[in-house]
Amino acid sequence: MGKTCYIQNYVDHDPGPGVTDSACGNLTYDGHDGTDIAVPTRADMRKTIAVYAALDGTVRATRDGEPDSAFADGASVKDRECGNGVIIDHASGWQTQYCHLKNGSILVQPGQKVTTGTTLGEIGQSGLAAFPHVHFEIRHNGQSLDPFTAGDSACTLAADHAQLWKTPIAYDGGGVLLAGLTSEIPDYDAIKQGRLPALPQEGAGRLILWIYGFGGQPEADLHATLSGGGQNLSQNIAFEKPQALYLRYIGRNVKTGLKPGTYTFSVTDTTGHITAGEVTLP
Repeated sequence: MGKTCYIQNYVDHDPGPGVTDSACGNLTYDGHDGTDIAVPTRADMRKTIAVYAALDGTVRATRDGEPDSAFADGASVKDRECGNGVIIDHASGWQTQYCHLKNGSILVQPGQKVTTGTTLGEIGQSGLAAFPHVHFEIRHNGQSLDPFTAGDSACTLAADHAQLWKTPIAYDGGGVLLAGLTSEIPDYDAIKQGRLPALPQEGAGRLILWIYGFGGQPEADLHATLSGGGQNLSQNIAFEKPQALYLRYIGRNVKTGLKPGTYTFSVTDTTGHITAGEVTLP
């Protein structure tokens, strides 16, 4: 968590039309009743990322055969919003559900006994899914519960509050997923697919720092810098409204063309986390 995957959406605690996540933020959407554990791009999804059973239990229901890009391609997914999924019954009225799994990846069947860690399938993008992830939902006696608040219906700002996770997971309301240098205006859809911008080349007329992230907030600027080859740029990047996923970039024209040397960049989010890198032009 926080290295190769991240939480894109938490459970919504607002009973009305507004949204409130487990930490009283807004990284969720109206009525969302699970935890969306995501990978940055479709290319990451294709690396075979297993989804495991959270507890011992008996498989109640499964579905497979739904395409991984139906919703993203504009097709209807009515009555199949979960896409490819698994529901497991556990002891004492507990139940877990796993949605949006990869087409053809389901490895269990109804009635099968599973143990904690049994492979159920793989992260995908089937059903009502705009990005590759697994929607993980916990229910007790038919009621959805938020694992980040141990089922408490109220959000909390306390960092040490009780959770249902065996190993507590720190709340992360947003950050940088990928960043890099290029000479061309980056294509947002291509980056989400995993086709990242080409690196800058000697003689190119522009130097651009691109930033792909999640949880952009109006009160949470990014601070970006890039330097090298006589080029230096430092800039704050603001958000006009909350954005679940975003692409931002800064840059400058280089009339004389990029010269050989090492070009560096860094992006600092509001939590102080720094994403940095470099490109060396021979």
